[in-house]
Amino acid sequence: MSQKSLIDEMNQVQLAIELIELGARLQVLETETELSRTRLIKLYKEVRGMSPPKGMLPFSADWFITWLPNIHSSLFYNMYQGLLFDTACERIDAFVKAYRLYGEQMTLEAVEPVLGLTRAWTLVRFFESDLLQLTACERCGGHFVTHAHSPAQGYVCGICQPPSRAGKTRKSVRHDDVRSGE
Repeated sequence: MSQKSLIDEMNQVQLAIELIELGARLQVLETETELSRTRLIKLYKEVRGMSPPKGMLPFSADWFITWLPNIHSSLFYNMYQGLLFDTACERIDAFVKAYRLYGEQMTLEAVEPVLGLTRAWTLVRFFESDLLQLTACERCGGHFVTHAHSPAQGYVCGICQPPSRAGKTRKSVRHDDVRSGE
């Protein structure tokens, strides 16, 4: 094995470990690295102390359009695009850095992250497959995830115009009902 191929393999292993630590599923690892499935399963077990979860990856672009996931997805994807186009980052490096930035932002804001690594990866793939696009909000000017080829004129984001039940959980609804005497 040449020194270059040894370095390439070490880089692939390091990438796989980083993705596993961030919560990547096996399908993500298989797509983004050149390592064998057997090697990835062993790495996953070493890093996580258990076998990788089974099951299908999320496959609906509609999830990214709903209110709260849309805000988080839009934040992440804008970070990703900025890193990809404004720096010399490779695609996967921009992805990992953007996901880390997203996590740091959630920690700073003391907000529970909505976007797991696998969903973030799926989001990027949906953009690459031309299923989703960014559309500018006519009120705030921010760019938000929308279905590809949907009309951009008159678009208002979920922050400027939240749905009537936005932010209402069962717990907060019960609390509001108790306060109002219902």
